[in-house]
Formats: sequence, C-alpha cells, structure tokens
Amino acid sequence: MDAASRGKKALTESNYDDAIVHFTNALKQSPTSPAYLIQRSTAYQRNKQHAEALRDANRAVLEARKRAKREQIVEAQFRRAIALYSLERYGDAEFVFGVVKRMDEKFKGLEMWVNKAKMSVNRLAPEDEVKRACTVGEVPEESEIAEDASATKGNAVPAEKATTGIPAPQQDTSASAPAQTSASTQTPAEKIRHEWYQNNETVYFTLLAKGVPSDKAHIEFTARSLSISFPLSTGSSYDFTLEPLFAGINPEACTARVLSTKIEITLAKTVREVKWKTLESNEPLPTKVDSPTGNAVKVAVLAPAPAPATTAPWYPTSSRNGPKNWDKITEAEDDDDDVEGGDEANHFFKKLFKGATPEAQKAMMKSYTESNGTALSTNWEEVSKGKVETSPPDGMEAKKWS
Repeated sequence: MDAASRGKKALTESNYDDAIVHFTNALKQSPTSPAYLIQRSTAYQRNKQHAEALRDANRAVLEARKRAKREQIVEAQFRRAIALYSLERYGDAEFVFGVVKRMDEKFKGLEMWVNKAKMSVNRLAPEDEVKRACTVGEVPEESEIAEDASATKGNAVPAEKATTGIPAPQQDTSASAPAQTSASTQTPAEKIRHEWYQNNETVYFTLLAKGVPSDKAHIEFTARSLSISFPLSTGSSYDFTLEPLFAGINPEACTARVLSTKIEITLAKTVREVKWKTLESNEPLPTKVDSPTGNAVKVAVLAPAPAPATTAPWYPTSSRNGPKNWDKITEAEDDDDDVEGGDEANHFFKKLFKGATPEAQKAMMKSYTESNGTALSTNWEEVSKGKVETSPPDGMEAKKWS
C-alpha cells in the first residue's frame, strides 16, 4: 500500500519514472492487482513507453475479468485503447474504444478519444492498411502479454520500438491467420469451454479454443440458432450448436472472429431490452412465427366447436300466436330481392335479420319477443342488460291476454 501511495503521488506530480518504480514494487506484493496494473500503464503511457503501457493494460483487463470487476474492466480497456492509439494502431484503438463505449458510454474522456480515433482512421492513406487493420479481440490474448517479463521490472522499452508506431508481430491475428494447427497447440475437444455476457442489444459469445483453423471453421447463424464446427488435429471434427436460442437474433447483423486462442461471436438481438436468462431455450422451435393473428386462428381451430343449435332461442311471449320460430325467417332465398306479394315491411325485416351479425340477431329476437312486438333493437349490449319492456305506440294501451 505504501508503494502504491508513493506511485500515485509521483503520477500526480508527473514524475513518471518514479511512479513506474513504485507501482512495480507494489505489483511484487500483489502481482495480479488490476488497479496497480492500470496505474502503471498510465505512468508508462505518459512516459512515452507505449508498448509497456499496452501490456499492462492487457494484463489489467484479464485480471479484472477474473474478478468480475466491471469498473476496472472498463478502465483497463480504456487504457488499452489509448496505448493502441499511441502505437498508431488506429483500427485496433477504434475497436477497443467501441468496447468501452458499449460498457459505459459516459466514461470520462471517452467521447474525445472516440472522435480522435475515428478521425485518424479516416485520414489514413490507402496504403496504410497496417494502421487501419483491426487485429485484436475484446479480450486480450495471452500472447499479447507473454513478453511482459521486462515490464514487471520497470525496464523501459527501447525508444525505437516505442515510437515507430508499427505493432510488434502477434501470434493472434484476425480470420486471416494461418490455418495450420498441431496437436500441441490446439485445445483438446474435452477442454473447450465457452462464456457469454450481454447488453440490451447484443449477446457476446466466446468459444475458448486454441488453434482453430480459420479457413476451415464453419460458423452459421439462423433466426434462432448458432452452430460452430471445425476440424481437430486428431482427425475428427468439433461441432457446437445452440438451438433454439433463448430469443431471436438477426443473422445478417451477427459477426464472428476466429482468433488464435478463441472464437468471438456477437449475436444481434431482434428484440432489444429483453434480457436472456440462458443461451439456449428449453422450448422447441415453433414451426411458424407466432403472431397475434396466428394465435387467434390457432385457438379458434383447436378449440372444440360448439354443438349446432337445433332451434333458435325461445323467449316468453304473450302473443296469441305463441312463440315465433326465428329460424324460419332466415330461410328466404339469397336472390329474393323483390317482394312477390305479402307485406313489404315484413320482407324488409326478414332481410335485415338475415344480414345481421349473431349478436344483432340475438338482440332483435330478445327485444321483439320481450316487448310483445313493440320494440326491435340490434344493440345486444343494451338489450342484454335486462328485460325489454312493452312500449305501445302513442294512443294505444298494452293489455294482457286472458
């Protein structure tokens, strides 16, 4: 703690050489401390030792991830991106700044650096492919910190290496890495594992497998599945499938990167803000995509059909002719548009009843019979509330038949 305190003070006073020494001493006591690595990376960065700054930042990311310390992960990634930018690896820096923005878009100073990286990439000449290329993943490779022995002692990197801006050769490149693998470098199938995390828009999946031949790896996305396959050095093949996924994805927006020690995959959620509880769902894939209309049709088809009514509802009536059978009203011919004798009004009401909805027909039957033929309503919502009272025309009086 004393060494770390002296390191912080030296860093504040811009005494970067002393700060490096103090944080190195602190790391001898706590060699995996993300906080000490981040601060020494800062000291290296300000002392123009960008390669060392990058290695410390890479180590800090890995150690912070092991501890699941989100704030330290973000800060370490930020230091990592700045170091990459200082090494003129603008494509890599832009990618890592994007990682920081996804994790914490309000991180102090981030927006300025994002814009700087973007402008630097845009200003590059066509022949500057090395500076524009993105050769790193979200999680640093072990090979990126393998040369850290000198840095842990606080030694400075040669000036020409720190300022040339040309990144040191890396074993981990993008999907263009050599396809040759050997039994000594490839992860055995039984030891391959995976990890994942998510935000509101994306699920990030990593298959931790070394030595995957990038030119023979086959990765496929569908709306509800992910499949990965590649040959093993033993002569067999490794196949990994998630189907169905917890929720839908947009295959066209998904990406995959085959690196030397892992495969990084991003799955674009089709429904944002939905938190995946697991990678894979316990429910089988539906044969068709459900929709509100489709569900309604399914219910209607699968629900048992009601038994056909043998007669229309009968309501009490005081008519001298007894109850009326309303089924007979609907038996008129569809093409019977003209009145061939009889009452023209009666013909009109027959056609009105026949063309009405079932609810309107119920309303008409109930209102007509309960009112003793003095009322006819098509509003079932109103009629269903109670008995429809007899309402004789003006100048007439309703009487009961004895």
